[in-house]
Amino acid sequence: MSKLDDLIHQYCPNGVVFKKVKDEFHRLKGTPITAGKMKEIQNSDGEIRIFAGGKTVIDAFEKDIPKANITRVPAVLVQSRGVIDVVYYDKPFTFKNEMWAYTHDNKIFVKYLYYVLKNNIEKFREAASGMGSLPQISLKVTEDFLIPIPPLPVQEEIVRILDNFTELTAELTAELTARKKQYEYYQNLIFKIGNSNVFFLEDIAIVKARIGWQGLTKKEYLPNGFALLVTGIDFKNGEIDFKNCHYVTKDRYEQDKNIQLMENDILVTKDGTLGKMAYVRHIPQNATLNSGVFVIRVKEKDKILPRYLYHYLNSGKLMNYAKSKLTGGTIKHLNQNVVVKTPVILPSLKEQQRIVDILDRFDKLCNDISEGLPAEIEARQKQYEYYRDKLLTFKPLEEVK
Repeated sequence: MSKLDDLIHQYCPNGVVFKKVKDEFHRLKGTPITAGKMKEIQNSDGEIRIFAGGKTVIDAFEKDIPKANITRVPAVLVQSRGVIDVVYYDKPFTFKNEMWAYTHDNKIFVKYLYYVLKNNIEKFREAASGMGSLPQISLKVTEDFLIPIPPLPVQEEIVRILDNFTELTAELTAELTARKKQYEYYQNLIFKIGNSNVFFLEDIAIVKARIGWQGLTKKEYLPNGFALLVTGIDFKNGEIDFKNCHYVTKDRYEQDKNIQLMENDILVTKDGTLGKMAYVRHIPQNATLNSGVFVIRVKEKDKILPRYLYHYLNSGKLMNYAKSKLTGGTIKHLNQNVVVKTPVILPSLKEQQRIVDILDRFDKLCNDISEGLPAEIEARQKQYEYYRDKLLTFKPLEEVK
């Protein structure tokens, strides 16, 4: 960043002026449109993007938008209700009139404003947190917000640097999306194995859930204890986040020895978010399951590799079989009597290992938060946020009244 340092030294060595957003930018109004109308006119070929509350975004044809107030210049949209955020957009768009946007004659200044507001987004979210069940900020929050105004050459260099970070993260995210699609493609392709034996899951594995007691209530969770208690919410990228597990006493642990966890077990959520899976690579200490989770344990490892079975079931084979046989009303449940009848294709051990090797590579690339693309994206995002904060921190030149 030596160039930026040189520019600051040249143009604003003693600090910069801070001004209110409303004094520097032109505020834009949106379009009065309902959620129902948006559903009616939505068209993926439309040339106008419409932003609504939360993360709702559609495209539509301008002729279909009633009382359209179209913004055709680069602008910063303030999402003021529900999901509090800011969006930079430089193509024709409009937005529900509960939101607002800012623009300026200088495009660089607009992009600079976006980065400044994005860097302070937590302040806006804090301002919205006390506004009832649905977070919302008033116009005054951004109108009166003070931002540093360095000379244009300094703004240009800041925007250039932060754009580079943004583009790199976007490229990595696009690559991750492509790899996940490739992963899914191979998952579907690789298990179309001809001339292989087909078994029921109960023939090759033990499927168990806690039956001795109804599981612990949250009041009974311990911060420390004899054994870890794994619940369905502790699954993370196909693994178990043991750091966030609760604990149980020795008596509780020993009440049902059938579901004391072992390495190479496969866990499946059976209540709430159904079919979410984790593979037990290691256990830091004694561990057991609460209700709401099945444990699937291979009977004979000389016939089926536990990791192969995990990949097979996690490819959608279990839920595709069980989805028409769920029990319960509004909240659905996976039934153990259904799960055990899931058909499993069983090739030779050599072929199983080949499949495991291929899918493990994809799994690591797509899901590993320590080595794969998610780790790289997270690292770049942290780097971007660090430099964004550093680049946008200026010494005030004078007191603003």
